Amino acid sequence: MTPSIHPASNPAPAADWHADAQAAAQRIAAGAPGFLRETPLWKLSPATFGLALAPGVELWLKLEHLQVGGSFKARGMMNRLLAHDIPASGVVVASGGNAGIATAAAARALGVRCEVFLPGVSPEAKRAKLRALGAQVTVVGEMYAEALAACLARQRDSGALLTHAYDQPEVVAGAGTLGIEIEAQGGLPDTVLVSVGGGGLIGGLAGWFGERSRVVALEPERAPTLYRAREAGEPVDVDVSGVAADSLGARRIGDIAWQVTQEHVRDALLLDDDAIRAAQVWLWKEMKLGVEAAAALPLAALQTGAYVPRAGDKVCLIVCGANVDPATLQ
Repeated sequence: MTPSIHPASNPAPAADWHADAQAAAQRIAAGAPGFLRETPLWKLSPATFGLALAPGVELWLKLEHLQVGGSFKARGMMNRLLAHDIPASGVVVASGGNAGIATAAAARALGVRCEVFLPGVSPEAKRAKLRALGAQVTVVGEMYAEALAACLARQRDSGALLTHAYDQPEVVAGAGTLGIEIEAQGGLPDTVLVSVGGGGLIGGLAGWFGERSRVVALEPERAPTLYRAREAGEPVDVDVSGVAADSLGARRIGDIAWQVTQEHVRDALLLDDDAIRAAQVWLWKEMKLGVEAAAALPLAALQTGAYVPRAGDKVCLIVCGANVDPATLQ
């Protein structure tokens, strides 16, 4: 088990992400009524997962993989599009897959063009879903950073609205609406376990919950953007590979997520690929939840003991995405 990395002692002043999440929820409700789904929140005993935890612990599964487009990303992408006038050239995004799918779904709902740049690591299941949504798909390089460079060049040429996978204020605020929904459905959790890639999701959730809940960052050992940033004292590039690279494939933590997590996230934990894969397969075989590897990190943290809840804690596991080929879950 890898030890936790804690934030620096002097984080930058935080924006009012709590208010921004509320504004995002209002914008989406007004501008795209019926677009987002209210995803289920399951409250379960640790025994359901074969876990022997402290007395009184309750596990909440937030099934955000059932969201439009198969991930939480739909919240931020729709908020981004609604916050701007969209040119005739439409919108453009670089993505490991989920942000692209969410942007394409939002663009289709609003009747605008969408172009998505994907890295070679993106699975065919995500590419097929993008094409079905009417997006123009371009595969560039092997990892996300290469797709992003090509996307930025296209945006400069076309003038399309750029939607970033995780590092724009509207995208992070949109992710924060997930926190609003969790609190409305179940009350305030004591702990929220969140997978981290570029940091849009943890930025939005930590901004919403603030100091009211303990938000814990979970990363693969082979894609440790926040963990390495904390070691270095600033965001740095990392090598990215492993079972979750298609979803958690950013090489550097986003600037917004860095700011928010320095303010509100104490612990950043690493998990190995075997543990992540085991949790992913368990969710499929035991609960018939077909989720991608990135969505399995919260359960892996509990199964391995990387995170140990305190007695009586209400622990929310964010099941963040489902864009996976079911044939890979055997």
